[in-house]
Amino acid sequence: MSSTAKRNAKGALDKFKYEVANEIGVPLKNGYNGDLTSYQNGSVGGYMVKKMIEAQEREMAGK
Repeated sequence: MSSTAKRNAKGALDKFKYEVANEIGVPLKNGYNGDLTSYQNGSVGGYMVKKMIEAQEREMAGK
């Protein structure tokens, strides 16, 4: 994977992370987030995985 592709993928994942945090009410901000609890941070990651699995299942069901 080229460095440009890696940057694009990281940017898309970061955007997704902030969208998910906003959806579930976690005040995630760019930069330092040490004031968030591990539960809040884990919720963002867990919900991201849940949404990615749901999207993949929809895609597989559509084929």
